[in-house]
Parts: sequence; C-alpha cells; structure tokens
Amino acid sequence: MKVRCFLWLWLLAACWLAGSSSAEAQQEVIDIGRRRELFVDRYLIDSMKNLRLQLHRPCRTEVVLRFDRPWEGETSAYVTVFKDGERYRMYYRASGQRGSKSWELTCVAESRDGRHWTKPELELHAFGKHRRTNIVLAVPPRQGTHNFAPFRDQNPNARPEARYKALAGAPLWAWGSPDGIHWKLLHKKPVITRGAFDSQNVSFWDPNRGCYVAYFRIVRNGLRAVATATSKDFIHWSQPQPIQVQQRPGEHFYTNATLLYFRAPHLYLAFPKRFFPSRRRLPEHPSSGISDGVLLTSRDGLHFQREFPQALLRPGLEQRNWGDRSNMIAWGLVPTGKDEMSLYFSQHYRTSSAHIKRAAYRVDGLASLHAEATPGELVTKPLRFAGKRLLLNYSTSAFGSIRVEVLSAEGKPLPGYQLQVAPELFGDAVDEPYPLYQGKRDFAPLAGKAVRLRFVLVDADLYSFRFAD
Repeated sequence: MKVRCFLWLWLLAACWLAGSSSAEAQQEVIDIGRRRELFVDRYLIDSMKNLRLQLHRPCRTEVVLRFDRPWEGETSAYVTVFKDGERYRMYYRASGQRGSKSWELTCVAESRDGRHWTKPELELHAFGKHRRTNIVLAVPPRQGTHNFAPFRDQNPNARPEARYKALAGAPLWAWGSPDGIHWKLLHKKPVITRGAFDSQNVSFWDPNRGCYVAYFRIVRNGLRAVATATSKDFIHWSQPQPIQVQQRPGEHFYTNATLLYFRAPHLYLAFPKRFFPSRRRLPEHPSSGISDGVLLTSRDGLHFQREFPQALLRPGLEQRNWGDRSNMIAWGLVPTGKDEMSLYFSQHYRTSSAHIKRAAYRVDGLASLHAEATPGELVTKPLRFAGKRLLLNYSTSAFGSIRVEVLSAEGKPLPGYQLQVAPELFGDAVDEPYPLYQGKRDFAPLAGKAVRLRFVLVDADLYSFRFAD
C-alpha cells in the first residue's frame, strides 16, 4: 500500500512539473514589432537583478507665461499645450476676482519653439476697455470657460470645420473649431452628464481603439478620482468607467492630464495633480491644501499602473508653491528639441505672481532602467520584433557600459548572440544602434522569432529601446 501511494504521488508530481514546464515554454510572446518601449512599467520584464526602475524628476527651466493681463488673475489655471504643425499652442483659463466681480475666460498663447510664448492680440472678445485680447471663448463657465481643454483632432475622418475639438463645462459640452480660434458648440445639449467635472477634463482621438476617449473628474469613496468614456462621433459617449489604479487613503487626483506619448503612442501616460486638502503650510494663504504631480502609465487606457508612487513634481523651495493647487501639470507633453521634450506646470496659484513654468526632459526620459557600479541584468519576457538593428536611448558613466545578449524563448543563449561576444556600449545617445556582434552579425536573422533580450548594465541608465531597419 505504501509503495502504491508513493508511486501515485510521484506521478502527480511528475505531471505537475511537466505542466509547469509546458506552461513556461508556452508563455505568451509579446509582439513589439518596431515600436519603442520605455522603462516606465514592468510590462516586458520577466526578471531583474541588481537593477531598478528609476523615476527622473524634471529639470525646471524658465517661466513661459505670466498671468499679468487685466483679464487674467491669480486663479488662472487648467493649461493645455500641444504642437500644431510648426507652432505650439497653449490654452488656459483666465480667472480672477476684483471686489465683487469674478470671471472665467478661455485664452490662447503661441510659440515657435515651446520656450518663448506670446499672447496674440485678437479682436474676438473685449474685456472692459481692452478690445484687443487673447480671449477665444467667453461663455458661462459651466458651459465651457471654467475648464476648456482643446486638442487637434487626429481622426482621419474629422470634418474640417471641427478639426479642433474640446470637452468643457460641467456637465461636459462638445465644442469644435476649424482653426483653434473660432469655436462653436457641436451639440445643443451636454454630451457627458455623469461625473463631477470640476477639473481639467481631457479628450482626444485614440488610434489604438479607433475612437475618441475622455478622462474626467468623478468622486469615488469620498475622493476626487478619474473616470473614462469613449465615443465614435464625439457626441454619443459610453457610460463612464472609473480608471483602475491604486489610490492611497486621503489622496485626491485633482486633474489627470492623460495623453498618448508622442514617441510611443501605444503608451498612455497620465500626470495627475495629487491633492491633500487638509494639509496647510502657509498660515497666510487663503485656502488650505497642498499639491504635487505624479505619473501613471497604462497599456489599454483603463488599467493604470503606478510603478512610481513618489512625486514626479514636488512643490520645491519656493514657498508660494506650498499653497493650494500649485504644481498642476498641464495637459501636454511635447517635443521642444532634437533630444528634448517639455512639460508645463502652474506655480504660485492664488497669488499675484501666478505663472506657468517649463520642465525639460530628455526624450523618453521620465524613467529608466538604472544600474549602479555593481553589474545588474534584466531579462525580458518572450517577444517578437521586426527589423535588423536595435536602437537604444541610454546614458553611461565613463566607466559604465551596456551589453545585450539574445536568448531563446526558453532562456537559452543563442549562438552568435551570447554575452561573451556581445559588444560593450558606452556613451550617451538617444537613438544609437547597438554595435554589431563579433562576426558582424545584426539582428535580422532573429526578426519574427520568439526571443528574450538580456540587458546587462553597469553604472548606466537605459531609457528606451526599439528595433528598426
């Protein structure tokens, strides 16, 4: 009887091991083609040793816009920035109060380089005795000017008279424009009515899903949170769904600033202004609350990862940024140089010196795969690529290096691509081809096959990689 029991247990164990091996061998292969992959999440990572994913805080640069016109004010906010052909456009709420009079208007600014901004003198809407202003919308705040967030519609079937679109107001109304300056309502009623909306609510064309998407304010479990909805025509929207993300007790997401990353448009990035309403550092400030900015990422636009729970943007040394609602990251991450991209953020909210500042990053540089002086390695999940060269966005010290080994889907080093023949790469570049392996081999023989990449780093940062011809 004991022998039979032993044999039975042995068979069960053998079957389990065989099943586990089979499951491992049949692990799903991720087809990355030629798309760029950033190290902002663990989507491609199977194992990692002596490395970490590291968040990089931005380089704060110049003040790009001061809210110093008579029709602007200390509560001007909700900034939108996008590249529009050869120029950049910035839209924002001009908001203030003088005595018993308060107002909310939508204004525009323009730039040729993303650094130097001007306010055009239009003759659309006057403000008191001022006839030439940069005001493009002057309607009741609940219909639009409280939180107007436009975008240039990338839908190939978009009508020319609505090439620019926006959701705005509370509830949300649909707006359209042929030129980004002259705006009209697209529908006689609000198009999204379930939500809280007292925030910067954003929308854009999503080529991944072939529809328009919106991200807007809701209140969930007593906290400000974010919901999403989709639409084929920008008028009829699906029922709102709360985005799936870890939100800490007492932590409000005041805005969301969700977008598709311009160098890897399969990645959804969000930059919520994180708000703690009960905190107060400046006794003289007229309102309580402290804000900073965080980073969320997603692969499907609904389920968001929070790889980095810490702040991306801190209030910093300037004491006026420790009042409520400063440090609000604008909606828009844009290229502003060959190797540079920029975010914009509010400063000194609710004070006479309220303004917008620019933050600079290297492209793809929100986060990296980071190694100290001790060698570390990462092995990807099985993947399939197209192309023959591997382009890396990386930085090393004078001592540091990066090497790449190619493994089979089962994790065995492939002949000709083993670590011992892998060239050592050092330097600092945004899109540098990984050198040819000994014997002058590129990656062409492996294109279309299931493989794993093994990155070995020493005192280095790897921001992104992609395959290309």
